[in-house]
Amino acid sequence: MMFKPFRFFVPLAAIGMIAACSGPASDNRSAPTTADGTSIYASEEGRDTHSYANPVEARVTHVSLDLNADFNEQRMVGSATLDLELADDAEEVILDSKGLEIREVVNATGETLSWEMGDDSGDVHGAPLTIQLDGAEQVTITYASAPGAAALQWLAPEQTAGGEEPFLFSQGQAILNRTWIPTQDSPGIRQSWDARITAPEGLRVVMSAEMLTPEGELIDGEPGRRAFRFRMADPVAPYLIAIAAGDLAFQELGERSGVYAEPSMLAAAVSEFEDMEEMIGAAEELYGDYRWGRYDLLVLPPSFPFGGMENPRLTFVTPTILAGDKSLVSLIAHELAHSWSGNLVTNASWDDFWLNEGFTVYFENRIMEAVYGRERAAMLADLGWSDMMGDVEDLGGLTSADTQLHLDLAGRDPDEGMTDIAYEKGAVFLRTVEETVGRARFDEWLRDYFDRNAFQPQTSAGLIADMRTNLFEGDEADEIGLEHWIYEPGLPENAVHVQSNRFRAVDQAIASFASDGEVTVINWPEWTTQERLRFINGLPRELDDDRLEMLESTFSLNQAQNSEIRFAWLMLAIANRYDDARDSTERFLLGMGRRKFVAPLFEALMGEGNWGERQARRIYEDARPRYHSITTNTVDELVGTSDG
Repeated sequence: MMFKPFRFFVPLAAIGMIAACSGPASDNRSAPTTADGTSIYASEEGRDTHSYANPVEARVTHVSLDLNADFNEQRMVGSATLDLELADDAEEVILDSKGLEIREVVNATGETLSWEMGDDSGDVHGAPLTIQLDGAEQVTITYASAPGAAALQWLAPEQTAGGEEPFLFSQGQAILNRTWIPTQDSPGIRQSWDARITAPEGLRVVMSAEMLTPEGELIDGEPGRRAFRFRMADPVAPYLIAIAAGDLAFQELGERSGVYAEPSMLAAAVSEFEDMEEMIGAAEELYGDYRWGRYDLLVLPPSFPFGGMENPRLTFVTPTILAGDKSLVSLIAHELAHSWSGNLVTNASWDDFWLNEGFTVYFENRIMEAVYGRERAAMLADLGWSDMMGDVEDLGGLTSADTQLHLDLAGRDPDEGMTDIAYEKGAVFLRTVEETVGRARFDEWLRDYFDRNAFQPQTSAGLIADMRTNLFEGDEADEIGLEHWIYEPGLPENAVHVQSNRFRAVDQAIASFASDGEVTVINWPEWTTQERLRFINGLPRELDDDRLEMLESTFSLNQAQNSEIRFAWLMLAIANRYDDARDSTERFLLGMGRRKFVAPLFEALMGEGNWGERQARRIYEDARPRYHSITTNTVDELVGTSDG
């Protein structure tokens, strides 16, 4: 997932329905174990405090969904059939649920099973759904999601680019899929799955799986609706089950890749992402075969809260990366890299989120280097270092426990661990290891690491054991300080900081402009997006109106179409209470819902007293209904709302 924290910085199941498919087809479903052969779920790092499940006793191995997307009621209604792997003495299975309306639970022969919904935690964790098995190894739950389920966003036609059809999309990470699927919502409990989804005629349904009926099927007795069937044969973390439905067009980019988007956005998306096949080839050359069949992108409406989401076979992306010049496609490299790190090998719990994101940022940068050159990769890595150091400061300094890679998130929302520490410190750690052992040996190890651990959960302890056994020689692990890097706060002295040579000229321009205010020192037309970001973010936070006006009038920053440039400029403008940026700020906040941009802009406005607070509250009152719950949950705390 390309989240990057918000900090500025340097059918109801009907009798007689045809099942979606015949059940699980993968053989990658053995219970995961640690190096000593014990269940990973019983290990200290493998236990997930953000799930009610007890997978040692009863574990979900396959989910079969049969759901109706009810756009009128904004609910998913139908059934989920779960296949279970049970211990010999298992009597019950515990699932995760938040807001689900459970109507019936039966076994494979249709006999009713007893179930109980526990007390809701009152926070993101929801409540345990406990089912008495009475010998059952398969259960079917008839249910409906609640209106306002946090994982689902239902858009009215006027909230879409086309303006004629409604739209639905889901975002499951970290633990939101329990609001529309009753399963064990833990990243370490991998599950294969299939689905049959019905939706109104005129909408195309897509999911993060093999699309068995891409155009949908007519439904006997249900005119005006179509059914779409999907299958994911390999076990995945449940947060990776994703759905979207709307007026979607599709165009191939290559033999195994393509783009879905609303028709009016398709041409721009195809142009922006035309290098995707080259990226896939570069990734395979580095770390082995792409194992998921197709790699398609879905460009979502602007309210999508993240930059991208690495759902297998179908990455969800924000339209804010459509810059027109491919300058922001590192996000695509990032989500593609997740096909290995995160999707193939997944953190067993959210305490080890860095195992997903740190590996992915490292891999992303290697893809960018292979496709666009070493200097562009260096600029991206250098910007990432600055992001990391900014986050260290925001988290309370180098001694803060939240600057560790392996975290203790018990009792907290797992989203609190989604900081640049996981992303950038994780990547810096891997670059430090690479420099120690050499790129050739590191690449050979990482390629084999993905093979050894494919379709399995991983922990920090498991990674350390793998590195000590399969990578390091002699005293290398101790020289690096392996455990210190992962389990201690701060940044070790041996951290490798990749620095861009091209940023030296930018830094000189920053100093000159700050001193004399001359724009002639700024080589804006020749600079890349990364150099422009370095410049804006590196400027002093206190500038007079004359200098701000000079920047805006020369480079038209209030109208910048590149979302990253626009965001960086607005943060600078707000810090200086620059009135001429007010309209640009409002248009930007009303035009998209990406939390990376939305949250810090509202936070900055609220930090500027009466000058910013009134505008922030007025904009948010209008914008809030357009935003996903992931974004509003954050901004509600910053701005305050009568609905919150």
